[in-house]
Amino acid sequence: MSARVRKAIGGVGILAFLGVYIWLAATLGGMVPDLWFVRLAFYAVAGVAWGVPLIPLIIWMNRGR
Repeated sequence: MSARVRKAIGGVGILAFLGVYIWLAATLGGMVPDLWFVRLAFYAVAGVAWGVPLIPLIIWMNRGR
């Protein structure tokens, strides 16, 4: 599979994943108690955690032949 096709598939996959992730984080964020430090901790973790599941996809996209 060419690098161009891998990057196109990966780009669509990233956009789809982020759409679902943002929806889930916003939904769960509405259920977090209304204390500023709890919300800060939740959104800090949610704001960083999206990258971890995408690492294998990004590695696959950039793999050369």
